[in-house]
Amino acid sequence: MKFTHWILNHTPKWFVALAVIVFVLFSAFVLPAQSAKAEAYSREAGSPDTNFFYKPQDLLSMAEAYGPAGRAAYVRARFTFDLIFPFVYGVFLTATISGLLRSLHVDHTRWAVLLLAPFLGVVFDFAENIGAATVIGRYPAPAPLLTILTPYLSMLKWFFVIASFLILICGIVILFLTRMLKSKSA
Repeated sequence: MKFTHWILNHTPKWFVALAVIVFVLFSAFVLPAQSAKAEAYSREAGSPDTNFFYKPQDLLSMAEAYGPAGRAAYVRARFTFDLIFPFVYGVFLTATISGLLRSLHVDHTRWAVLLLAPFLGVVFDFAENIGAATVIGRYPAPAPLLTILTPYLSMLKWFFVIASFLILICGIVILFLTRMLKSKSA
């Protein structure tokens, strides 16, 4: 794809470093505060955002357990924090995977497709947020299609996010082993 090839060929090292710094700072300072807020309004009912798989009835149970104030807080978080966080982790994963692929000097034609994983993770994250916020925000009014669809969107989001982190970890291990072998043979 031209999109992934362009990213692979036009992501400078300084941008990779900036993406890592922003991700680490966001994870250290913003994420814990948001988790604490979510814990308060979820009343230990859980959240669709943090579950790999749940049933449509589980989504409705969460909406009921949140209560009116909790549902309002959940919807507000989806359209504030959850508009930013997918971009933060998406840029981090895309930039670091791109930097690793360039460092490994792999065939860009074949391996650029790996950059689709973080992109799809972000797309499904936004879709999940829209679905869950609609179901929870409208509760007790029914949203049958989104109630059924949202758990699958969550599963797809987590599949691509986990795949992206696995690609990143594998890339780091391969880069480390490659450099270690080169230094031993030199």
